[in-house]
Amino acid sequence: MIRLLTAATAATLALLPATAQAQTKERTDARPLQPYKIVLVGDSTMAVGSGWASMFCARHVKSAVACLNAGRGGRSTRSYRQEGSWDIALAEAKVPGYRATYVLIQFGHNDQSSAPERWTDRTTEFPANLTKMVEEVRAAGAIPVLVTPLTRRVFKDGKLANTLDEWSEEVRKVAAATKTPLVDLNRRSAAIVQKLGAEDAMALAQAAPTAEERAAAKDGTTLKQRSTEDAREPDLPTRPGGARGQNVRKFDYTHLGETGAGVFARVMADDLARAVPALASQLVP
Repeated sequence: MIRLLTAATAATLALLPATAQAQTKERTDARPLQPYKIVLVGDSTMAVGSGWASMFCARHVKSAVACLNAGRGGRSTRSYRQEGSWDIALAEAKVPGYRATYVLIQFGHNDQSSAPERWTDRTTEFPANLTKMVEEVRAAGAIPVLVTPLTRRVFKDGKLANTLDEWSEEVRKVAAATKTPLVDLNRRSAAIVQKLGAEDAMALAQAAPTAEERAAAKDGTTLKQRSTEDAREPDLPTRPGGARGQNVRKFDYTHLGETGAGVFARVMADDLARAVPALASQLVP
């Protein structure tokens, strides 16, 4: 009898309109989302395909964090602004709907360059440019975070030649003067690379070194950087009608492959959590 009643009840329910069935289920509204946003501003050591930031966004933030990598290769504090990239980053910082928006700023490599559209004076123009960026981020309603530049992996007689140490010191000064959170990536990356040594640090690059480069590194001194064309890996294979864009992949002592990006993305997550405790619960180790 129970079986017949159960079957009859099921048959009756099946004939009811969907709306009538839905009324038997409890319905509640989702709680309002309170997301965070991180905008990453910098050069090729941050950019897609050559830096740490895409790996950071992919592996080290929770789903309630909108993470945008606006790093661009070959840019300095001057050229990033002049070409309009800074305006784009500021527009992203102003987008409403986020509990808090953080803008991470990392420059130095190309401010140090001799290219006419890039270079800045280390002790005057570079810190002034960073200070202006900090002020404009705050005016946009977001929170600036300064990041010292990733170290190069150049060695002489077993000792790392940290060519960006003085530039990093300027970033530290600006952070102190403007009371801006600081992630000292230069100091942390230099310690990691020195511990690895010249040969093992080659594993952080985008491509493999030559036998001659490896032999020199094994003895503690890296060879002079090859030209981009000499060091470049072959283009990735494409299919007709498919994706055909290419990121330059090469062996050098600056840019990061997947292994290197993974190492420093993890460092950034840990150190950003320490620098900005309000973000710690949104960052994944």
